Formats: sequence, C-alpha cells, structure tokens
Amino acid sequence: MMIRILPIWATTIMFWCVDAQMITLSVQQAASMDRSIGKFQMPPASFNVFFIGGIMITLALYDSLIMKRSGGSKGLTNLQNIGVGLAISIIAMAAAAGMEQERLKVIRSYKKTPTTTLPLTAFVLVPQSAIVGIAEAFIYSGSLAFFIGQAPRGMKAISNSLFLTTMAFGCFVTTILVNLIKKITPGKDGIPWLASKINDSRLDYFYAVISVLGLINFGVYLVCAKRYKPNSSHGSAKDSDDVNASHDEERAGDAEIS
Repeated sequence: MMIRILPIWATTIMFWCVDAQMITLSVQQAASMDRSIGKFQMPPASFNVFFIGGIMITLALYDSLIMKRSGGSKGLTNLQNIGVGLAISIIAMAAAAGMEQERLKVIRSYKKTPTTTLPLTAFVLVPQSAIVGIAEAFIYSGSLAFFIGQAPRGMKAISNSLFLTTMAFGCFVTTILVNLIKKITPGKDGIPWLASKINDSRLDYFYAVISVLGLINFGVYLVCAKRYKPNSSHGSAKDSDDVNASHDEERAGDAEIS
C-alpha cells in the first residue's frame, strides 16, 4: 500500500525547505554585495545559475562515473541517493551560516548599517548554492525513482504526484518556520533574525537552525530507510524499466544508508 512510503515521503520535505531558503535568501544576500565582473554587474537573481549548474554537473558526473562504468545496473540505491542528498543539504546550510558570518563582519566594520554595496564579492555565495544543487540532484532523482518504483501497479501516477507534493509542503513548512522565527526571535532592539532589511538580519542563526533541523530529520530518515521493506510483489520487468525500480528491489538488502 501507498502508506508504506509515507515515512520516506515525510522525511524528504525538509530538503525542499533548504532549497526554498537558498533560492530566495541568497538572492537578497547577493543584492547587498559586490556583483561586478569587470565592468559588468551580474543581476542578483542570476546567481541561481550556480545552483542549477551544481545539479547539471552532478547528474552528468554521476551518469558517466557511476552508471556507465557499472553498466547501468549498479550504483547507489534510490534510498541511498536520498540519504546522500539530505546529508549534503546539511553541509550546505552549515556553509551558508559560516559565509553569512563573514558578511556580517564586513557590515560591523561600518559605524552604522550600510545602505550601499558591501565591499565583499557576491561570488563567495557560489559554493553554498552549488552544494545545494548537488544535493538536489541526488534528492530529485532518488525520490522520483523511489516513489514511482515502489508504487503499486496502477498507482504510479498517484505516486508521482505524491513526490511533487514534497516540494509544495516544503514551501508551506518554510513559510511557517519563517513566521515562527520572526515572532520568537526579536531581541532587546526589537529586530528579529529575519528582518525586513537583509543587513539587519541574523541569517547565520537562521541557517544554523535549519542545519540542526536537517540533522534531526536526517536521523529520522536513516531509521525509516533501514526499516523500509521494498514492495516487490507487484513489480515486473516491464514495470521496472521506466525508473529502474527492479534495481531497488534486487538490492533491498543494501537499502541502508551507510
């Protein structure tokens, strides 16, 4: 039944919270920093190209270095792909918190909150964006193949929709988290961690909270993945061809995340 895959479904939602925050907040960070390449000023929103680049490069390398060399029959299981993606997303948030601390050090060098462009290149944000892109490459491919491959016969379209809802719920959870942080974090100065002005915010604290939540979620995922029993009763070679579902069933014993 579809209910068997719900624990895995629930533990992938946290990644999309990370994804949503990185896409939006990194743009605001870039807007406050030096984005010049010679005489050209790179638009803040264009920095998401490094996120997309991380996805594309990871998928290309995974396909060429792992899948092709193994004849397309080995490599990581779908559950392992998801686990790798979750682990990398934690690293990305920790790196983002560290980078934000460096940005805040530049801001503190001013006597008051600067309103002009900070003398810090925005390209220091590239690593965190690229790392999240790498994580999404593993999460997206692993989740999609897992949900479709483990769905009962005749319910694969529903399973695909279930996968897509993880993105939607990730955005909802992000909204709740942001509103909660704004309500509980105002200090003596009355400024919350997520202020209306990016330079008055404490994104480093916010990123650290997401890292901790991601770590807790990863622990829960490991438990769910180890306890998951693959559904092989409905699988046939024909059904498995689309997403290599048979690969997971044959390697059910290796579905643990090492």
